[in-house]
Amino acid sequence: MPPYQCLKSESGPDLGIFKIRIDHQKNSRNGHILKATVLETVDSANVLAITPNQEIILVRQFRFGIGQETLEIPGGMVEEGEDIQAACARELLEETGYASTQWRYLGPVQSNPVFMDSLLHQYIAMDVVLVKEELDLDPAEQIEVVCLPQEEVRQLIIDRKIQHPHTLTALMQYFWEIDQIK
Repeated sequence: MPPYQCLKSESGPDLGIFKIRIDHQKNSRNGHILKATVLETVDSANVLAITPNQEIILVRQFRFGIGQETLEIPGGMVEEGEDIQAACARELLEETGYASTQWRYLGPVQSNPVFMDSLLHQYIAMDVVLVKEELDLDPAEQIEVVCLPQEEVRQLIIDRKIQHPHTLTALMQYFWEIDQIK
């Protein structure tokens, strides 16, 4: 028997990138009924972009939830009907001006399974090259492109200067794979 049984779902407000759903869940262990808030949204994608010199392309941008800038890998939401790798290529080009012809899928991670129903798909783009100087940013974006050697990125993780969870997931998997090859 599953730990919870969804008795009914109600639609909440549509907040643009999120739609709120309220699920009435019954705890099968104690019978308690609770209202679980779920944010429904499209999947997103991000890309770990690596230059021919083995540098990593990061973006520094302001994040409203924490009220400060983060250092993270480029990414964004997958548009309806869009191929996930194409979304990564689009986001990489829009946010950094870089492009690649060498892509590898790292796999999906759950966005935030506590209250979200979406996945984040992660790719690695190798041998990225700058093809466009002018960035194509959304009205709410203000991005600084940062290109760093891999060892410096490792140190930023250790020093907790990179804390964006989706960025950490991709970087940690990438560095783990590199370390396994050595």
